Amino acid sequence: MDATSGSGSAEALASRIMEEFATRTGLSSNMRQVRYLWTDAFAVCNYLTLFRRTGLQRHRERAVALIDHVHHALGRHRDDSRRRGWISGLDEEEGERHPTARGLRIGKPLSERGPGDRYDPRQEWNRDGQYYHYLMRWTHALARAAEVLEDPKLHQWAVELAKAAHAGFTYRSAPGSAPRMYWKMSIDLTRPLVPSQGAHDPLDGLVTSSGLGPDELRQEVNELWRMCNPAAWATDDPLGVGGLLTDTWRVAQLLLASRAQGRGRLEELLLQLVESSLESLDGLTRSRTLVRRFEDRLAFRELGLAIGLRASEELLGAVEALPTQVRTDALRGVAHYVSLAHEITATWLSTEARTSALWKAHEDINDVMLATALAPDEFIRA
Repeated sequence: MDATSGSGSAEALASRIMEEFATRTGLSSNMRQVRYLWTDAFAVCNYLTLFRRTGLQRHRERAVALIDHVHHALGRHRDDSRRRGWISGLDEEEGERHPTARGLRIGKPLSERGPGDRYDPRQEWNRDGQYYHYLMRWTHALARAAEVLEDPKLHQWAVELAKAAHAGFTYRSAPGSAPRMYWKMSIDLTRPLVPSQGAHDPLDGLVTSSGLGPDELRQEVNELWRMCNPAAWATDDPLGVGGLLTDTWRVAQLLLASRAQGRGRLEELLLQLVESSLESLDGLTRSRTLVRRFEDRLAFRELGLAIGLRASEELLGAVEALPTQVRTDALRGVAHYVSLAHEITATWLSTEARTSALWKAHEDINDVMLATALAPDEFIRA
């Protein structure tokens, strides 16, 4: 099916992909539950988008069920762990009321590295723990679900998760120094597993936490602003560029919705992000990453770029409402790349691409992010 021929066909294809995902991962079937926080965050947003577009209750039900399954799988200790119950340490009743109070596991296949185990960078990618940027994806999914489903409890869980993530990942190397952030933490958030800071983690935190409301996370947002200033956002990783473009549109939405207070630094941040986005897109084009053999390409990373470019379409559509100083040559430069989203989506809809071994090895995340690229509404909304 050619999903680029119209919004209706894209929506229908996204719906079909998400139904197959629900069956394959045990969400709507008796198959074994397969929960992975990053993939499921995109999936929740997809079901919300489809519910808003179609009004069909099954999409709403999928979103609600997926949130419940994620909390009961990734908010609790692994089956192969000696520890049992909620990772927050709360009893069963309190844990049900506050499932995000101490974060959520990634959902990796291997257990986390023990305190005395040797660090192996290759093996670490397959080990469990907590990632800050995954927690931010789930925080955003809960926030969108709270609005679409009109359920304040989901907003409360989003705020509790943002607070837990910030407290667990943020540290200072010395009293009075600027805060920094660990890349990966243990399941119980007591020790760093990878101490380096992710390039865009503070930005993800700032944008996501700011969208939850200025009063509930005031201290966290202020510290995230410090981590983001100064910062270098440019990257040549397709997934990173896509995240940068998505955050750029979300910052624009925050700016358009804000009052006079705080607008100045949002405008400055938006300008920085637009310039970094163009630098990133130019560099990615020169690298020729998107023209390699399918056997050498990770689809979900390129689909992340497509999602970000879909966000850029929305940004360009709102350009007349943006402050004059943001309507720069850089923004016009980004516009030249927007059509690339449809090229990427068409590429990964092809039979050749979807039957490649590397696609099959990451089928769940590939499918879900393909559906997001086709129907991105709730994922790219601030």
